[in-house]
Amino acid sequence: MNKLITYLLYAGVITLAACAGKALHPAPQPPALPVLKINAGAATTWLEYPATIEGTTNVEIRPQVSGYLETIFVQEGAYVTKGQPLFKINSREYRELSNNASANIQGTNAAIQKAQVEYDRLKPLVDNQVIAEVQLKTAKANLDAAKAAHSQAISSKGSADITVGYTLITAPVNGYIGHIPYKQGSLIGKGESLPLTVLSDVNNVHAYFSMSEADFLSFISTYEGKSTEEKIKNIPTVDLQLPDNTLYKSKGKIELVQGQFDRSSGTISFRAIFPNTEKLLRSGLTAKIRIPSVHENQLLVPQESTFELQDKVFVFAVGDSNKVISRQIAVNGKTGSNYLVSTGLKTGESIVFSGIQRLRDGAVITPQPISTDSVLHASLDPAGTHK
Repeated sequence: MNKLITYLLYAGVITLAACAGKALHPAPQPPALPVLKINAGAATTWLEYPATIEGTTNVEIRPQVSGYLETIFVQEGAYVTKGQPLFKINSREYRELSNNASANIQGTNAAIQKAQVEYDRLKPLVDNQVIAEVQLKTAKANLDAAKAAHSQAISSKGSADITVGYTLITAPVNGYIGHIPYKQGSLIGKGESLPLTVLSDVNNVHAYFSMSEADFLSFISTYEGKSTEEKIKNIPTVDLQLPDNTLYKSKGKIELVQGQFDRSSGTISFRAIFPNTEKLLRSGLTAKIRIPSVHENQLLVPQESTFELQDKVFVFAVGDSNKVISRQIAVNGKTGSNYLVSTGLKTGESIVFSGIQRLRDGAVITPQPISTDSVLHASLDPAGTHK
C-alpha cells in the first residue's frame, strides 16, 4: 500500500513538472510573412536591340586639290556653322594659274580688237569691190577665232578661280568636328584614304539596329497595316537606353526598315530618329533601342517571390488555414523585375511575397497583406532614371 502511494505521488510530481515545462516554453507562433494577392492587368514588356548612334548628316570633308595643309581653323569636337572656315591649303600655285588666266584674257581681248580693226578696214573695200570678198571672209574668221579664244580664256580664268576657292575648305552644314588625322604642314590630295575630318549634324540623331529573320517576322506581324511601311507607322514610340543604363529623356520613332536582309548576318536593319536639342548624343555612341509591347490580362509575379527547382519556377501559394503550398508557374515573359505568368496561378490567389527561403509545403504562416500596386508597378521598368 505504501509503495502504491509513493508511486502515485511520484507520478503526480512528474505530471506537474511537465505542465510547468509547457507553461515555461509555449509553442512557437506561425511566422508573419508579407502576402501578395495576384490580379490580372495590362503589362508592358520591352524588346531590346543594340544600336549605334549617327548624326542625321555625316559629311566626310575631303580636299578637292592637292597641296600643303597651311592652316587648321578648328579643333576636334568643336561645333561649327555652315560656311565657317575649317582648313586652308597653300594656294600660291593655284593663284599663279589664276593670274596667268587673267593675262590670257587680256591677250585675247587685244587680239579681238586687232581682228576687229582689220575687219572694219576691209569691209568698205569689199563693199566698193576694190578687193576680193575672200579677204573679208578671212578677216571675219580671224575675228571669230579671237572671240572664241577670249571666251576660252574667260572659262580658264573661272576654272582657276574655282580651284583657288577649293584651297579654303568651309563647313557644308552645321555640326560637330570629328577626328582630324592630319597636322599643319601635311601634304594632302584627292587620293587620300582618310578624310580631313567628318562633320556630324546631331540636332537629330539616327539609331541603327538590326533584327534576325525570326524576330522581324514576329515583330512586324503584331502591327496593323497592309504594307511594311504602314506597319512601321503604327509602331509606338521607342526608348533609348544609354551605356550607363539610364533612359534618354526624349522618345524616338522608328521611321524605316531596309528593303532586304543581310545575307552574311541574316539580319535586317532598322532606323529610328531621336531629337537631340541638348547635343547629348554624338555619332558613334552605342546604346539599346527599347520597343514597348503591351500585354493585356496578364498575371504579374515578382521574381523575388519565386524560386527555381530543376529549371522550373515555383511560388508558395497561401491556402486554407494559412497553409502554404509550392506551386509551379509557367513564365512567358518578363517586365522589369516581374514575371508574366500564363499558368499555375489564378486571379485572386495569394502568394508569399518574400521570406520564402525556409518555407516548406504545409507550413502555416501569419499573412501580412501588402499593396499590389506598390510592389508590382514600382518595378515594372528597372532601366533607371531619364537623361
